[in-house]
Amino acid sequence: MADITTNENKAWIGGDIPFKASYGKLMMWFFLVSDALTFSGFLCAYGFMRFKYAHVWPVADEVFTHFPFLKGEYPMLFVALMTFILIMSSVTMVLAVNEGHKNNKNKVILWLGLTIVGGFIFLGSQAWEWGHFIHGDKGGIELANHDIVHVVNSDSHFYSIYDLVGVDSYADDVNITIDDVKGALMADSQYGIRLADKSVVSGEAAMAYLNNAEVVLGANLVRNEYGHQLFANFFYFITGFHGFHVFSGVVILIVIFINVIKGTYERRGHYEMVEKVGLYWHFVDLVWVFVFTFFYLV
Repeated sequence: MADITTNENKAWIGGDIPFKASYGKLMMWFFLVSDALTFSGFLCAYGFMRFKYAHVWPVADEVFTHFPFLKGEYPMLFVALMTFILIMSSVTMVLAVNEGHKNNKNKVILWLGLTIVGGFIFLGSQAWEWGHFIHGDKGGIELANHDIVHVVNSDSHFYSIYDLVGVDSYADDVNITIDDVKGALMADSQYGIRLADKSVVSGEAAMAYLNNAEVVLGANLVRNEYGHQLFANFFYFITGFHGFHVFSGVVILIVIFINVIKGTYERRGHYEMVEKVGLYWHFVDLVWVFVFTFFYLV
């Protein structure tokens, strides 16, 4: 009978490291897999509601048109810039890990520092986007049946309610009533309203829809000027949950960065901690690619 304790079977009697991965990296992978399932659940829920209410769901190209210090329509440009920044921070993270394998302390400090800067820029960009989303862009009108409609010009493009009634959108205590909107629409026939099903009406037909309606400015968890309320809810929840991951990652990166400067990992003889936090950062980057694809592009 063959000896079951030969070298060929040594892996089955303990003592070996599976796939040459340390305990810390295995635990990080377990965490990332479980977190991936959480994000998958959120995105699946979003997709279900997105297609259930497809006929009234806001179009991302019409919602995310803002860009700092530039006036005009730039669909998705700012979100694309945020995505580019996060992807580049993932590149610098790869370089930091690579220099860690070479025990090159100074280069690890350089690339890890740039990764932290990229994380802060992304967080600042997301905060700006949230602020713009909360404040609102052009305003909406909630009908008696709770559908959200929007003012459009003669080309059926969104037109700002603020501009329609001649009010500064950033003035203190902005108060626009439905009578203000109705009066402005009756005074200029080139403007109409676009219904939730994307059809456009104007004149007396538009006035009939606006009976018992209310002006909605901005978006929160209760009312949403852009359209269906669930759109705002998912926006805050999904992007906020991802933003919390980015914030946590930046905090961890700062702790690792300080340890690198102090020479902690140099004394240990390896930079495995940099590699482990790199796994987390790449995961955060990958999740954003899915969020960007399914929330902003689809």
